[in-house]
Amino acid sequence: MTLVEPGSTIGIVGGGQLGRMLALAAAQLGYKCHIYAPDEAPPAAEVSAFFTRGDYDDEAALARFGGQVAVATYEFENIAAKPLDALAAEASLYPPRRALEIAQDRLSEKEFVASLGGRPAPFAPVSNGSELKAALAHIGTPAILKTRRFGYDGKGQARIRSADEAEGAWASMRGAPSILEGFIRFEAEFSILLCRSPSGETLLWDAPRNIHVNGILDLSEAPAPRELEPVIAEARALARKVAEALDYVGVLTLEFFAGPDGAVFNEMAPRVHNSGHWTIEGSLSSQFENHIRAICGLPLGATEMVVPRVRMKNLIGADVASWREIMADKTAHVHLYGKDEARPGRKMGHVTWLG
Repeated sequence: MTLVEPGSTIGIVGGGQLGRMLALAAAQLGYKCHIYAPDEAPPAAEVSAFFTRGDYDDEAALARFGGQVAVATYEFENIAAKPLDALAAEASLYPPRRALEIAQDRLSEKEFVASLGGRPAPFAPVSNGSELKAALAHIGTPAILKTRRFGYDGKGQARIRSADEAEGAWASMRGAPSILEGFIRFEAEFSILLCRSPSGETLLWDAPRNIHVNGILDLSEAPAPRELEPVIAEARALARKVAEALDYVGVLTLEFFAGPDGAVFNEMAPRVHNSGHWTIEGSLSSQFENHIRAICGLPLGATEMVVPRVRMKNLIGADVASWREIMADKTAHVHLYGKDEARPGRKMGHVTWLG
């Protein structure tokens, strides 16, 4: 990989808060950022040098965008992978497209992780009502039916508490290829965040314990409780295998349940992740800085925590209306994303407390 020197322009596909925080980290290292997104005024564009408005499936526009940047990355996985080939033909694209293809299909994702020795929850593909009934007979209830693609933060999902709810659950999928997942007993949820450079150097952050509300991350606390250390060690080993198998470059996140038999894989994200926002103030190098370092071929920064404990809380929807009270807390590190409408379930910002 050719070193991308400071002063160069980094392309970011996607204009949300992750792109915004990547651009801020890039600026600190002396890079300019160019945002590509379909939105009229995305949050990331406010803090970037350049902005191109274009559709994610517009190959000609993506190719032009690629010709204007030294290296490119993406900030979320709910985009079609194939059109990105036009961008990759003009500029190096990290993480690799294969990681995106696997992560954006829940069935491919679980099969891939299982092939590496990982332990996902019981699962079965579902493409019609009959297959759902067969899957329920095999996996049992309660279970959760999810679309295979384009679902996050609890979207595209239907819980099935008994077989009588199967018909309604399938109807809610509107014919989309889906996957049935069995419920598992777990003590906690946690995530593994790692960063891998083009040379194979791999660093991991302390694993945070995550608490979700209505399918959306509410709180991350790092490090996770000491009693989770055995399952975290297992999950870290799997995360390294995934990164190596994909010849990964950049930040990679894997989410897990701490089950009675060990770490149970939930899903992976080939990008910086909400559960790693605490690293901005809480570690020597944040996930955003190290992602930029990795895709530009720079040495990675240290990931050790700067204090014994860090807590990060999302500001969801109307939560952001309390910004005055939050800022009155002199120990709070407040991040507001510049979004204009506080819709229910929308991530508007986050707050981090050290110690």
